[in-house]
Amino acid sequence: MIILKSRGEIEKIARASGIVARTLEALKGFIKVGMATRELDLFAESKIREQGGIPAFKGYRKFPANLCVSINDEVVHGIPSNRTILKDDLVSLDLGVVCDGFYGDAAVTLAMGEVVTPEVRKLLQVTEASLYRGIEAARDGNRVSDISHAVQVHVEKAGFSVVTQYVGHGIGRSLHEDPQVPNFGAPGRGPRLKEGMVLAIEPMVNMGKPGVRLLKDKWTAVTEDGQLSAHFEHTVCVTKTGPVILTKMEH
Repeated sequence: MIILKSRGEIEKIARASGIVARTLEALKGFIKVGMATRELDLFAESKIREQGGIPAFKGYRKFPANLCVSINDEVVHGIPSNRTILKDDLVSLDLGVVCDGFYGDAAVTLAMGEVVTPEVRKLLQVTEASLYRGIEAARDGNRVSDISHAVQVHVEKAGFSVVTQYVGHGIGRSLHEDPQVPNFGAPGRGPRLKEGMVLAIEPMVNMGKPGVRLLKDKWTAVTEDGQLSAHFEHTVCVTKTGPVILTKMEH
């Protein structure tokens, strides 16, 4: 069931989303080559709690950490550990926060090298741009698959592939709500978008083929062909006047 949010509920989602945005921004300044991914997890928890939020991921379906840290061929749900971040690693950070009973969720992928190869730069640019193409389609009166189609067309036009096994989702009182928001599909299908819907739109894009597999930890998804993957996400509200990004940093 799709739950339309009231103005007051959207304000609470926006508060949680603001904590997500500020914490991710702080992580961008904190992350360094040579750092253990566990340090990022502890830093994220500290930043979330000092802003009055609670990490949404830890304990969710028994996930053991506050932050997902996925490196190189890891698509999503990487578990922080003593693993060291290396020069030229591609690091995806996915973060969720609950505040006053409502959730916010966002993700970003960072290239750690001072010199980024053209291929990696293109992967990051295309993935992030596909997110904004999807957001642009999140308009009152459109359908969910209009978002999906906008993402897929942009990604495949650039020669990359979208992951089909993981999708975006509704968000509100729960971290994952209806509807599911795939990153692929024909336009004009699925539920109609309405004012008050709040969606976590999150393209996951592989440099190679779309296939992924799960590691033995039962969480970390990696590309089947070992090629790089990128992930960008925003929490977005559908309004009468267009989509509003709730996890965007206010400058």
